Amino acid sequence: MKRKHDVLPVLLTTLGIILGAGGLWLIRSMGPDFKWGYILIGVGCGLFGHFMGDFLARRAVQSDPEAARALEIEQKDERNVAIGNAAKARAFDVMLTTFSPLLLIFALMEVDLLPLLLLVAAYLFVVFDSIYWLNLFQKEM
Repeated sequence: MKRKHDVLPVLLTTLGIILGAGGLWLIRSMGPDFKWGYILIGVGCGLFGHFMGDFLARRAVQSDPEAARALEIEQKDERNVAIGNAAKARAFDVMLTTFSPLLLIFALMEVDLLPLLLLVAAYLFVVFDSIYWLNLFQKEM
């Protein structure tokens, strides 16, 4: 019996290795001041870590069907989902109360206008997204 392999995770894992190695090569050849090398290393490590972790988790569960079933039940358990959502809500509240004074501090420090506007745009995007979902969920209930 042939196993079905997903090609995309293998390609992205390989791409992560290539990007990381390419970043290291760029830093060694261009010098430590070349920023793109560090960016490539970061993206490569992120791709490699995400897709290799997913592959190893699937492989570990594949050999033990009972553990796979228990893991699936635990991930979809209503209590665990509610706990995760409550944690996200608390983190959102902390984020809002942290970013508001931080934006004010950056403005008082006279940080360049472009980074400040980017931070304000990201902050407003999150707030408006929250309002959108709040209205959507209130209409459903």
